[in-house]
Amino acid sequence: MREADPRLLASEALKLAGRAGNEALFAAACVRSGMLGLEPPRRAARIAEVLVRHGLIAGALGAGALRHPNRVAIRDERRELSYGELEQRSNALATALRRRGLRAGDGVAILVRNHAGFLEATFAAAKCGARLVLFNTSFGGPQIRDVAAREKIDLLVCDDEYAPLVKGLELRLGRVRAWLDGERDGDDTLEALIASGEPGPVPKPDRPPRVVILTSGTTGTPKGAPRDEPRSLGLIGGMLSRVPLRARETTVLAVPMFHAFGFVNTVMGLALGATLVVRRRFDAEATLADLSEQRASALIVVPVMLQRILDLGEDAVRAAAPASLRVIFVSGSALGAPLATRTLSVFGPVLYNLYGSTEVAYATIATPRDLAAEPGTVGRAVRGVTVRIVDAEGRSLPPGESGRIFVSSTVQFESYTDGQSKERIGALMSSGDVGHLDSQGRLFVDGRDDEMIVSGGENVFPAEVEELLSGHGAIAEAAVIGVPDAEFGQRLRAFVVRRPGAALTEDEVRAYVRDNLARYKVPREVVFLDELPRNPTGKVLKRELQAEGPERRAASPAGL
Repeated sequence: MREADPRLLASEALKLAGRAGNEALFAAACVRSGMLGLEPPRRAARIAEVLVRHGLIAGALGAGALRHPNRVAIRDERRELSYGELEQRSNALATALRRRGLRAGDGVAILVRNHAGFLEATFAAAKCGARLVLFNTSFGGPQIRDVAAREKIDLLVCDDEYAPLVKGLELRLGRVRAWLDGERDGDDTLEALIASGEPGPVPKPDRPPRVVILTSGTTGTPKGAPRDEPRSLGLIGGMLSRVPLRARETTVLAVPMFHAFGFVNTVMGLALGATLVVRRRFDAEATLADLSEQRASALIVVPVMLQRILDLGEDAVRAAAPASLRVIFVSGSALGAPLATRTLSVFGPVLYNLYGSTEVAYATIATPRDLAAEPGTVGRAVRGVTVRIVDAEGRSLPPGESGRIFVSSTVQFESYTDGQSKERIGALMSSGDVGHLDSQGRLFVDGRDDEMIVSGGENVFPAEVEELLSGHGAIAEAAVIGVPDAEFGQRLRAFVVRRPGAALTEDEVRAYVRDNLARYKVPREVVFLDELPRNPTGKVLKRELQAEGPERRAASPAGL
């Protein structure tokens, strides 16, 4: 029998020690936040039982119901539910769904906006061990059907507004209505199913639930990125080690809950015993009012939401922002230096910027100190995460040199549901972006690796031009794409939204870029729009801009 290689054994021991050390630090962050703490023995035993039975997702709600059953868990436009009520209602719904034929491993699609029904359906399905597929609320009928077929959906939970889009969609367990706009009677509603179920504990399913979060689909058909329930505190503990969210506070959650960033903050908020304040559709004035009236301590947004709040008027925002607000947590698309600086000026040192993707989860978080020093950074790698910049041959690049961003962590996905995956180098996975590190280990994202254009032999990343234009006083937002050019191969076309009342010409836009960047980065064409087409998480839909010529003068409605 061959003896084990001592060097291999030593390497594995070091890895195990490193993981144990990370878990200890993640646990310490959870304790500091108030998520974990000493519990009376009987309650501690019951919490452990709930976590063993239902895992971390549904277990977060069960633990909250045991700790603070009367505290409000979620408040939407129509109602509020306490932790105890949400636990009992999701139990009853799970019982009814099991009776309907839902089995562990079955596919349950959630096509629901931000309201209490999202949580009821999600936790009920998780307690049944279902495979949860979170549908984007901006999907059209063909996308819904394509994704439902590919992900093998058995049951669809959707708001009434989507009824025309899912008409004729045949599923084994049919459809359940969540938010009701019209007829409230019938046995096809969440409320009817909850009334027919039992509110007591649900048996442990045959297998744990899985969550499939769909990619944004800004450049093509959305893909499914599945994950098993985490077996580590890393996902939540890593964030809490950088972002000072605290237990039993009030969080205004403006991000769609179907989005990876929104879903993680939903589960983390409930694990903290927070009160989540949500609205079905984002409205800047209503969100600012929620912050003030609810005396919220945290706001979870994507950058375009933050921009629209600030556009209400910086003095008005300062006056309305409550003293209790300690965290503005942002992700989902590029924040950009101008918006970071503006936010810090108005709200103070409360801004935290997360960089990641549906596939890699999170990679870095920029704190207020990071952003004050370098407003364009996305921060340093979170503990347990490795970020590396590599060249075309996969070789690591030193600080200051731009290359492809690769990330390794314990919470990245395995592969898409169609069997494909992201490019990998060992344990490292491509984020799809190009960037560089500075001497302090801060990461800067230079652009998407699939958006780089070559114009006259020069490499250009549209993101650099977009960030410059966004800092112009007369420009509310801008997007830049590459289009074919017979002479130079490709050229830049800029789409610009003027601020209300601003007078700005195409020549002035080009001159502004020429004065600040190299001449080959100056857009040859400038198109003025009423607004940029966006998906519900704020990402610009560049495929729609690609389809339009320079004569375009009005954008399709934003998805927010």
